[in-house]
Amino acid sequence: MEDLAGRKQLGRRKHGNVFGRRSIAEMVGTFWLVLGGCGSAVLAAAFPGLGIGFAGVALAFGLSVLTMAYALGGISGAHFNPAVSVGLWLGGRFPGRDVPAYVAAQVAGALLAGGVLYAIAAGAPGFSPAAGFAANGYGAHSPGGYALPSAAVCELVLTCGFLLVIMGVTDKQRAPAGFGPLAIGLALTLIHLISIPVTNTAVNPARSTGVALFAGGWAVRQLWLFWLAPLVGGAIGGLLYRALAEPHARRETSFST
Repeated sequence: MEDLAGRKQLGRRKHGNVFGRRSIAEMVGTFWLVLGGCGSAVLAAAFPGLGIGFAGVALAFGLSVLTMAYALGGISGAHFNPAVSVGLWLGGRFPGRDVPAYVAAQVAGALLAGGVLYAIAAGAPGFSPAAGFAANGYGAHSPGGYALPSAAVCELVLTCGFLLVIMGVTDKQRAPAGFGPLAIGLALTLIHLISIPVTNTAVNPARSTGVALFAGGWAVRQLWLFWLAPLVGGAIGGLLYRALAEPHARRETSFST
């Protein structure tokens, strides 16, 4: 009995160590995503004469997630986004008990990135985070002046599509191995090309929080939407892929028996 209890305690300790490393990987990956994507928007998008514009920012977000997905995906699964963690849980790919710790790590990484970006941007003359700081917004704070309903639909539908891509390209039974991060990075680039004019593109509550708290004021007041819509969209995407894929898996099983 003592030996069994000792083995169980050792197993719990090993699981805790592994899960701690996974959470740190999520924090680091989210930090890189927010620093790379939002940093490009704050520091480079409108640089006089040489600004990278919307297309450059979209590519920066895609490259940020692509590079860290290859670097850290083997450790944590490379969610880097609370909506992705929730979608993968509801899609049957991730244990629900691990979602809170992943979300906490993602938000911590995003806030750390926001702090680093603030420290860099504050060195420019006339800098004011209240002017935007890559925060997401609707109405008067949408780059294109889009109203709340448009912003909500945009964020929900695009996050749903993002989850479908993620679940499809990481499906070990159906997708070729090794190409998942590339497809996910390109999908995030496409999402930004569509939605930067609408909301400045969230599809990631951690990314939204990481800069909104530094922008303050209107960005914090509107932050609720950029948690609600991506989480709902991610949940729908995860459930939808599961509904589409599981009947096919059952048919394959029945054909092989």
